[in-house]
Amino acid sequence: MIKYLKDLWKRKDLLLYLVTSGLKAQHRNSFLGYFWWLLDPLLNVVVYYFMVSVVLGRGGENYPVFLVIGLVVFRFFSTTLASSAKAITKNAGIISQIYLPKAIFGFGTTLTQSINFLFGLVVIAIFLVIFQTIPGWEVLWLPYVLLMQVLFQAALALLISYLCVFIRDIENLISHITRIMRYAAPVIWEADRLPAKYSWVVEYNPFAWILDGYRSILMYNRLPNLMALAYVGVSSLLFIFLMLFFYQRNEHRIIKAL
Repeated sequence: MIKYLKDLWKRKDLLLYLVTSGLKAQHRNSFLGYFWWLLDPLLNVVVYYFMVSVVLGRGGENYPVFLVIGLVVFRFFSTTLASSAKAITKNAGIISQIYLPKAIFGFGTTLTQSINFLFGLVVIAIFLVIFQTIPGWEVLWLPYVLLMQVLFQAALALLISYLCVFIRDIENLISHITRIMRYAAPVIWEADRLPAKYSWVVEYNPFAWILDGYRSILMYNRLPNLMALAYVGVSSLLFIFLMLFFYQRNEHRIIKAL
C-alpha cells in the first residue's frame, strides 16, 4: 500500500497532464469554447426558473439564488460521476504500454471537474450580486464544504471508474442515477416542503448535506452542519484508502480486462 501511494506521488506530473488535457478536451470543437463553463449552468438556471417559478408558480423568496446554487453544485457532482465512468477505459492505450497506478485516472477526473466548478462559482457570485444576497463571515467555511464534496466525489469516482472496467453497462446507468439524485436531493425544490414521511430522503442523503452547506453559507448567513460534513469527509477518506488498497491488489485484473 505504501509503495502504491509512492507510485501515485511519482506520477503527479501525469495527474497534472490529465487535468489540463481534460479541460481542453471538453470544449475543443465548440465555437464558444471555455465560455460554456459559464453559459451552461446559466442556461440551466433559466430553464428551471421558467418551469418552476413562471409555469408552476412556485419557488418562494430568493428562489433564483436558491436555484443557481443547487444546479451549479449538482452539475459538479453529476459531471464528475459521468466522466469517471470512462476515466480508465478511455486511457486503455496508455495503460497497455506502461505501468501506471490506475487510481490516478479517478483522481484526475475529480480534479478536472473541481476546476470547472470554480467557473460555476462565478455564476453563483453574479446571482448573489444581482439579487443583493451578501454572504457574511460564514463564507470563510466555503473551502471546507468544497473539500468535503471533493473527497466525497473522489471516493465515488474511484469506485465507478473501477467497476466500469469490468461492467461497461454501468456507464449507461450513470445518467439515470444522477437524474434520480437530482430529484432526490433539494436541488430545485426546498427541503421543508417535503412531507414528513419522506424526510429520510434528505436526512440520509450525503449530497443533500453538502448542498445545504453551500446554501447555509451563501444564502442564509449561517454555519453549515459541520458535524454532518465532517462525517461525509471522514467516511469518504476512509473509502478512498479502501479503494486504493483494492486497486493495488487488482491492478493486473484491470489490465487484462482492458
